[in-house]
Amino acid sequence: MRQVDTSEAVGTAVISAAERQARMELAACYRVVAHYGLQDRIYTHISVRVPDEDNAFLVNPFGVMHDEITASCLVKVDVEGNILADATGFGINPAAFVIHGAIHAARHDVHCVLHTHTPAGIAVSAQAQGLLPMSLQAAALIGDLAYHDFEGISVHLNEQERLIADLGARHVMILNNHGLLTAGRSTGEALSLMLTLELACRAQIHALSAGSTLRLVSAEAIRSTQETVASGVIGEREWTAMLRLAERIAPNFRD
Repeated sequence: MRQVDTSEAVGTAVISAAERQARMELAACYRVVAHYGLQDRIYTHISVRVPDEDNAFLVNPFGVMHDEITASCLVKVDVEGNILADATGFGINPAAFVIHGAIHAARHDVHCVLHTHTPAGIAVSAQAQGLLPMSLQAAALIGDLAYHDFEGISVHLNEQERLIADLGARHVMILNNHGLLTAGRSTGEALSLMLTLELACRAQIHALSAGSTLRLVSAEAIRSTQETVASGVIGEREWTAMLRLAERIAPNFRD
């Protein structure tokens, strides 16, 4: 079996300091996602737009686990699907291009896209009512939440237009019968949104499994929660804390 050396250099390409920083932050994000148990083997993906290159993004090689990802092993690809740099030679998951390529091409405000297949996320995505306003976490997201119908494994390019239309200007999406997606203006924002969405889904599944009548959050409380989140009071220190976590659990993410 071929062994992957994730410490390889990024081919012979010279990368900018900004791209190097983006690579390190994305690698850290992969390690944190793995730490929280949100990965699905090699089948989910996180991407970031390459700074100063609006038509290119970085994503994981198809065949490398989230807890193996380093800055240098990330694949650089353009929004038309052309591989620009791939130290591992593994290429990328076709679904990663369909989903991430579509969003990076259409949403120039989005820097990072994060997609998961967790049991709680899949379970909520299969429930007809979607995410219920039953927790602080759900209340924080519901006003920024979109849904996209399941069309099978996302490997067909014609799905991109419907995915983009359904996402609109929002930053959080439930892919029905599939999983979860967040689109952040920074890597930290995409990660924070995903951790919040995952917690909301877990809470919903736990509450419904108890079989009792749910107490839902009022529309007024939802508005208040969203205003507080929008103010930046919550989450402004979270990304630096997550970077410290990555340093503790996997300091080689920078390689």
